Amino acid sequence: MSTKKFAVIGHPIGHTMSPFIHKRLFELSGIDAEYGILDIAPEKLEYEYRNTLLKLDGYNITIPHKQAIIPFIDSIDEKAEMYGSVNTVANSEGKAKGYTTDPDGFLNALSAAGIVLGGRVVIVGCGGVARTMAYEVALKKLPLLFAVRQEDVSIAKALCDEIRNTVNGSEVSYCLIPELSGDINVLVNATPLGMYPHIENQPVSDAVIAKCENVFDAIYNPLETQLIKKAKANGANAESGMAMLVWQAVVAHEKWDGSTYDVADINKLCIASANELMSR
Repeated sequence: MSTKKFAVIGHPIGHTMSPFIHKRLFELSGIDAEYGILDIAPEKLEYEYRNTLLKLDGYNITIPHKQAIIPFIDSIDEKAEMYGSVNTVANSEGKAKGYTTDPDGFLNALSAAGIVLGGRVVIVGCGGVARTMAYEVALKKLPLLFAVRQEDVSIAKALCDEIRNTVNGSEVSYCLIPELSGDINVLVNATPLGMYPHIENQPVSDAVIAKCENVFDAIYNPLETQLIKKAKANGANAESGMAMLVWQAVVAHEKWDGSTYDVADINKLCIASANELMSR
C-alpha cells in the first residue's frame, strides 16, 4: 500500500500546528501518510491546485484560501455551503469535495469536555470565530446573546440580522460587555483577550465569570487563560481552544478515511499539542 499524501495550505503559514496534530492522528489510526506544509500565494492558487493539490489525497486550508478554493473543487458539503468557507478537501476517485470542520470541531470539543449547549448562551465577540459558533447555537434553536465592545456594535447588529435571516426562528441579540450580567449556562470567548503574550487579560469581569456554569475559550495559547483558570476555580466546567483545534483535525480525518478516535486519546493529544506549542 502506497503512502498517502496530505498537506495544509495557506499564506503565510510558517507557524501552523497542523503537521504535529495530523501526524499524531495518522499514527493513532495506523495509516501510512505524510503531511506537509504548502505556502501558496493567492495568485498561485489555481496553478498549484491543478499541478499539486490534485495529486494529494487531501489537504487542509487556512487563510487566505478558505473561500478562494471553492470555484476549483468539484463539490462542497451542506455546512461548507452555508458558511461559504472550506477548510478541508478530500480527493477521492478523481473528485475533490470540500468541507468545513470548524463547526463540528467546536461541538465535539464541547461534548468531550462535558459541556452541553443549552440554557443561556453568551458569546463574547462577533468576529469570524464567533460567527461559526453562533450559527451552531442558533441551529440548535437556543437563545443567543453576543457581548461586544462599543466599537463592534455595528458588526454585532449585522451578524444578528444575518443569523435571523438564515436560521428560521433564531433568537439572537447583543449587548455591551460591561452590561453583561445574570446567570450564564455557557460562556464562549471568541476574542483574542488573554492570548499570549498578554496572558493577564480576560474578556469579562470576575463577577461575570462567577455566574458561569460552563466556559469555553477559543484561545489555545496559553492552554489555560485567566478566564479558564478563574472559571475552574469557581467550580465551572471549562475548556480551551486547543480542544477545538484538535477536534477540527479529527473531523478532517473522518472525511478523509473514516477514522474514529477515543476521546481519551484526543484529550492526551490536546495536552501534547499545547506542550509542543509552548516549546516552539
